[in-house]
Amino acid sequence: MTALDAARPRPRAFWGDARFFLGILLVVASVAGVWFVVSASRQTVPVFAANRTIVPGESVSKGDLRLVDVALGTLEGSYLTSEALDEGLVATRTVEAGELVPSSAVGAAAAAATTTVVLRSTVDVPASVDAGTVVEVWEAPLIERGSYDVPRILVADATVVSVTRDDSMMGGGAAALEVVIPRADVAGVLAAMADESALSVVPTTGAR
Repeated sequence: MTALDAARPRPRAFWGDARFFLGILLVVASVAGVWFVVSASRQTVPVFAANRTIVPGESVSKGDLRLVDVALGTLEGSYLTSEALDEGLVATRTVEAGELVPSSAVGAAAAAATTTVVLRSTVDVPASVDAGTVVEVWEAPLIERGSYDVPRILVADATVVSVTRDDSMMGGGAAALEVVIPRADVAGVLAAMADESALSVVPTTGAR
């Protein structure tokens, strides 16, 4: 190698240039990813929240709801919007006051598997029982006037719509309740009331 060859600059290796450009691409991709995440978190959509507690079987209308802007991200489409609110919708599960209304919590009235009945509990119900509380309905069949058989569960899963307590009777009094029950239990409930069975409403375990 001559002195002239040693002084001549060496050409830059190709792999060095490729690594430089790859680093630039990684930086750009990282910045773009952060921008996308921040942008997505700032995007909100209007969805419905419940103004009051709505129980299964109740009709759902605009008067029961209010629109709120919420950043849902990947959950967009999972909640009820104004475009999806149709006439004839009913709740398929309890929606608490203030809760965002999931699309799965409403359905067509014709497909509802529940209905409401009004019954009278022979004993008062706890003060914690109100709209939305899940209860059991117990029946003590009438044997003869003033004598009843051993109580048994008549409806294992009912949801309270409203409670009217009668405080005029000594010792606690009775309570009238409008409850949502499965349609399959309607015949049994009506038969128990017709036979003058003693009905009692009891909160299920974990009732609020």
